[in-house]
Amino acid sequence: MKVYSLSGRSGTGKSFQAINLCKEKNIEGIIDDGLFIYRNKVISGISAKRERTIITAVKAAIFADDERAEEAKASIARMKPESILIIGTSDEMIDRIVARLELPEPSERIYIEDITTEEERGIARKQRKEMGQHVIPAPTFQLRKQFSGYFMKPMRLFKEFGPKGDYWKDNAEKSVVRPSYSYMGKYNISERVMSDIIECIRADFGSISGIDNVIVKENREMRNEGIELDMDIDMEYGENLPKKVETFQTRVADEIEGMTAFNVNKVNIVVKNVV
Repeated sequence: MKVYSLSGRSGTGKSFQAINLCKEKNIEGIIDDGLFIYRNKVISGISAKRERTIITAVKAAIFADDERAEEAKASIARMKPESILIIGTSDEMIDRIVARLELPEPSERIYIEDITTEEERGIARKQRKEMGQHVIPAPTFQLRKQFSGYFMKPMRLFKEFGPKGDYWKDNAEKSVVRPSYSYMGKYNISERVMSDIIECIRADFGSISGIDNVIVKENREMRNEGIELDMDIDMEYGENLPKKVETFQTRVADEIEGMTAFNVNKVNIVVKNVV
């Protein structure tokens, strides 16, 4: 396995440039902030940007936890990448990750100053400092569970950045997130707001005559990777009521995920009355 490293100060655009670099050098895998990403797919790990403080984020990024380190080593052994890029703030950090994951020494060390201009790094620093934005070189839909309740949006790369590698597609996606330790990180939405959203869906849906007792639950056992919704509904008499309930469940989940940053794990519906 050939190991590359990409080093640079925090907030200078390393994760933003990672996919471009992988396309240019035909690198198969990325280790970044506690994640192992292989051919544009998150294989294992929990992003350090999920952590509540900078200190715990650094520990996650260097795989200080034995269980996370073993999980990453097993995933790398299973996928067998021919090449991998490790991202860090310094050579020392890169070397600590290499040691924790028992990887070969980097054969090529790349620095953010080698591949970006001062102007580009200035833009990256401004986005980090003023907007609290962090980039993760992986598709948003693969990270949605980890970042349920966080401001997050996709960012696409286009073919002009380079055609190499059929696994880093021309439309490869990376994600922008505001982590907990950012002053604009996680937020909460009250049950009243959720109820209002669901009521708007009901009014447009038909067949549902009333909704009561909407309860929003965070799944603590899943590290807050989403929410569950419980509700009672009244339905108008008609054909194939189970199918209509199933369609309504899907619509509620899709609309709430689209209107908020929350990943919806379950929508539990009890039909109390048929009128």
